[in-house]
Amino acid sequence: MTMVLLIAPLAVGVVRQIKARLMRRQGPPLLQAYRDLVKLLRKESVIAESASWLFRSAPYLIFALTWVAAALVPSFASGLMFNWAADVVALVALLGAARALLALAGMDVGTSFGGIGSSREMMIATLAEPAMMLIVLTLAIAAGTTRLAGVADFFIAEPWAVRVSLALSLVALIIVALAENARIPVDNPATHLELTMVHEAMILEYSGRHLAMIEAASHLKLVLYLSLLICLFAPFGMAPATAGVVGWLVGLALWAAKLLLGAALLGVWEVSIAKMRVFRLPEFVGVAFVFGFLAILLAFLTRGAVA
Repeated sequence: MTMVLLIAPLAVGVVRQIKARLMRRQGPPLLQAYRDLVKLLRKESVIAESASWLFRSAPYLIFALTWVAAALVPSFASGLMFNWAADVVALVALLGAARALLALAGMDVGTSFGGIGSSREMMIATLAEPAMMLIVLTLAIAAGTTRLAGVADFFIAEPWAVRVSLALSLVALIIVALAENARIPVDNPATHLELTMVHEAMILEYSGRHLAMIEAASHLKLVLYLSLLICLFAPFGMAPATAGVVGWLVGLALWAAKLLLGAALLGVWEVSIAKMRVFRLPEFVGVAFVFGFLAILLAFLTRGAVA
């Protein structure tokens, strides 16, 4: 839990640095995300008079739910203390609860921006969550379990088990990850234009330590999805729980390297593509649902043929 919390701002810094370098700008320092969080924690929170208890408590609940979800994903080793609880269905439930809290908090004050952002977030979620569940079921059919550690062990044992259903699941999960993290082309995390923003519109009324909690939760969410992609589709180098300190250190180094490589690839992706119009987002996220449906259909057919 401590590692994912410490490395999350670094992953965001890598994305920003890669984007700046590719656009021939100096960009912010690599550790700027840490400085921003410390600065926000020191500032006073300004709260609207119409805000209720939900607006005040939502940042802490969102941070807690996202932190627990990120810590459940196996990172450098499998079979650790909390891996028995690392069920993909529980992971989707935790992320869905955090999203619902953020949408409710965005509408709580009653501003137009908050309502717009919350409605757009729910529109995206109606396609992203079903696609995520289809991906989960596809992997569960292949590995015989919904536990992330069990799925990772299955792919480590059969590294050459290339299947069309898994390839479709990978593409669908990447699309869901972009949508869930409010990244280009779904959303631009650096924009403040009211006609295009989704995530930023819901948190415009937050400041100080409340905004720090939400920003930290967004950093953790990025690490969560990068770790999820690594755990499910690139688990090589993951150490078993009985590997000892040396095996854990090797697994930790490989996990950090793959995580930062994924952040760098995300930066390259965001520079290479433009943001979509809001009305085209259902089409883009709907591709993940279609791919997830085809993946689970192929998984069932393959299982039936083997049986």
